[in-house]
Amino acid sequence: MIKELDSVVLTTDLPEHGLAKDDIGTVVLVHEGGKGCTVEFMTLAGHTIAVVTLLANQIRQIAKDEIAHARHVAVAA
Repeated sequence: MIKELDSVVLTTDLPEHGLAKDDIGTVVLVHEGGKGCTVEFMTLAGHTIAVVTLLANQIRQIAKDEIAHARHVAVAA
């Protein structure tokens, strides 16, 4: 079960938030026993890209055999 402060993986693109499938975020709040979560997505430099409330099927836990991947994003000044 996903808990607050867990790192999670986005399972779908969210272009309206500048997010892409497989982006990694941190759960800041779990809603209704896990039916949804509010997740913060940040650059590696610590700048918040988006804080989004998502349904449980829009995120997943990170598997033990996965490696992170970096990509460039447009960050508002």
